[in-house]
Amino acid sequence: MRRTAKPSVRLARAGTALPPADDTPIIHGAVPPRDVLMRFIAENPDKASKREISRAFGLKGEARIELKAALRDLEDDGLVEKKRNALVRPGALPPVTVLDITTRDKDGELVARPAEWPDDAGVAPAVLIRQSSVAKAKGKMPVGGIGDRVLAKIFPSKEPTGPAYTARIIKVLDRRRSANAALGVFREMPAGTGRIMPIDKRGEEMDVEASGVGEAKDGDLVEVEIVRSGRFGLARAEVKSIIGSVSSEKAISMIAIHAHGIPYIFPDSVTREAEAAGPATMSHREDWRSLPLITIDPADAKDHDDAVHAEPDTSPENEGGVIVTVAIADVSWYVRPKSALDNEALKRGNSVYFPDRVVPMLPERISNELCSLKETVDRPALAVRMRFTSEGRKIGHTFHRIMMKSAAKLSYNQAQAAIDGAPDDKTGPLLEPILKPLWDAYRILTVGRNRRQPLELNMPERKILLKPDGTVDRVFVPDRLDAHKLIEEMMIQANVAAAETLEIKRQPLVYRVHDAPSLAKQETLREFLATLDLTLVKGDNMRANHFNGILAKAEEQPYETIVNQMVLRSQSQAVYSPENIGHFGLNLMKYAHFTSPIRRYADLIVHRALVGSLGLGEGAITPAEEGALEDIAAEISTFERRAMAAERDTIDRLIAHHLSGRVNEEFDGRVSGVTKSGLFISLPQYGADGFVPISTLGRDYFIFDEAHMALVGDKTGLGYRLGDEVRVKLVDAVPLAGALRFEMLDEGRKMPTATRSFHKAGRRDKAGARKAPGTRPPRGRR
Repeated sequence: MRRTAKPSVRLARAGTALPPADDTPIIHGAVPPRDVLMRFIAENPDKASKREISRAFGLKGEARIELKAALRDLEDDGLVEKKRNALVRPGALPPVTVLDITTRDKDGELVARPAEWPDDAGVAPAVLIRQSSVAKAKGKMPVGGIGDRVLAKIFPSKEPTGPAYTARIIKVLDRRRSANAALGVFREMPAGTGRIMPIDKRGEEMDVEASGVGEAKDGDLVEVEIVRSGRFGLARAEVKSIIGSVSSEKAISMIAIHAHGIPYIFPDSVTREAEAAGPATMSHREDWRSLPLITIDPADAKDHDDAVHAEPDTSPENEGGVIVTVAIADVSWYVRPKSALDNEALKRGNSVYFPDRVVPMLPERISNELCSLKETVDRPALAVRMRFTSEGRKIGHTFHRIMMKSAAKLSYNQAQAAIDGAPDDKTGPLLEPILKPLWDAYRILTVGRNRRQPLELNMPERKILLKPDGTVDRVFVPDRLDAHKLIEEMMIQANVAAAETLEIKRQPLVYRVHDAPSLAKQETLREFLATLDLTLVKGDNMRANHFNGILAKAEEQPYETIVNQMVLRSQSQAVYSPENIGHFGLNLMKYAHFTSPIRRYADLIVHRALVGSLGLGEGAITPAEEGALEDIAAEISTFERRAMAAERDTIDRLIAHHLSGRVNEEFDGRVSGVTKSGLFISLPQYGADGFVPISTLGRDYFIFDEAHMALVGDKTGLGYRLGDEVRVKLVDAVPLAGALRFEMLDEGRKMPTATRSFHKAGRRDKAGARKAPGTRPPRGRR
């Protein structure tokens, strides 16, 4: 006779213990209820395989077959999803994210979905919004409603059914959104009616009756409200506002700006405050105007927030050492806490860069004028003077609030050409006194960098060059010069110095943190590398140089690009946090963004912290800011992801426009992503990405092999793996959605025997009979 365990009994499992759900009886040796299974899976991410679950609950024989059916039911209901051989709760939301509140559930609770969600990740997970009536009544909790965009703290749900997450609203970001609002392009139709063309890859067309057209004209980018769903036919919409014509030069970036809710118009109060600002005073400042600091930036840069200088260290105690000075625009002098400028800067979080425009964090009066370190013009700055040994070890640094005067404004190419022996009229006189000492210091810093061994990914960044009409001229990979690396390494060292100083002063700050890859991501990468006979070490003490060893072995191999991509995918996302966990990618224990306060709010917070902790005058961080650092860090991390998504979407649309006239042409591509739905194909020459649906691959039945990142034909054994070079035909381009669809022209290649044999095993039904892979009984028969 089976015995029922008391609720307090713990089930020993692989060195861990699982307390049963409250008041849920567990019968050892029998398949547990759904809520217990869900709890086990939630509390054991990436380890909840059928084998582990069977071991935890003592399942054998027939009970294991019943467990398999129960887990399949959970998967079919969308409550769990399979990753490699383990089951996990669906989705992977960060602890703090931006949500759009879309509806209410049957109990009247608000339900939201992530504002940003990858196209290849399926349906975005639902999130149940928890709002305490007591807290709302006391005004201690932001109150959200349908259509609001909110910043929220995310928690995994403990319920066996319903949304996989719950959330607590931190801040309401935008109350102007309607739950039925959408963006699209208006197209005129007969009899005064219209049609809305989607600007999202997953969007659908909508009809507009004549009464709902308003002032919209053919080609206008419009915001519409859906007035009837499209269960039988197209949805019906009404035009609510006209954003502009898509034929204008900057229409493509405007689509992304509106779609992602990026603030781009400065309120009058902000503009007035910026215009009223005057030159900084010498209060609490040192006069460094005689020090020949120079700026080195892209040739088309409109603001200059960092300047550098280097010289030999003359101290006999540091023979062969150097002194490196980095000066950063003193934005904290102009943008004071809780001012109109400050509130708007926090609302934006960072500047957003598109190929045709910049949406700045601060008005041009501040960013391009008063705070820009212009050539031969007095400008306020915060400077750090750092001393390095001949082996690249930093032995000291000091911070100063200064008045400086840039000796020269140079471009990267200009500075590099001078060092390479081709100085021009401007750089010629600067070569010996300024440029050569900078490069001497860079060589010393490189020794320290090589010893530190940060992650060395080889991922060339493609740039888009536009024609005067805003269309794509060409896509190219700019040269990676020593001039770029010099500025990058000096900025990194300045950021380290800022974090170290603030820690010594016990001053709260916002760190730039980058966690080590999760064990699950490490294992995914390890399994993929094994298919290439590459070995990644195991263990919790993973360091960046372990990945560098893999990257070095892949160098100049056919799979070099894809190994770099897979290593990148295995990494955690860098974020801002008041809690320091170090920066894995840079292999640094203390790191804070200090060097770009014109375009990043995080840097402005660090500047204020330095001003306050070092007693450098006005513009210091306030106690209220210190108390809100956790929320501020969460917000600016989210806004950074928003900016990246908007920039990526704009590039996708520009490339789709560029290729829309080449439908039915053939291209050489590379498999850049593999999913159970199909293949993502990149065209390296154009920086384009498109999709090949699995249904168009051929007459074989293709199976997704996640471990090998491949789609494998069940009968032929032919397939496609991540990184494969392929020949494709462009069959469709939707410029406004940034979507490309390809047809595969290659028949694939023979997959490794081990990969194919895994799929040939197929599935077995409840009675143990073998079934064809991928087949399941109808829902009513399970």
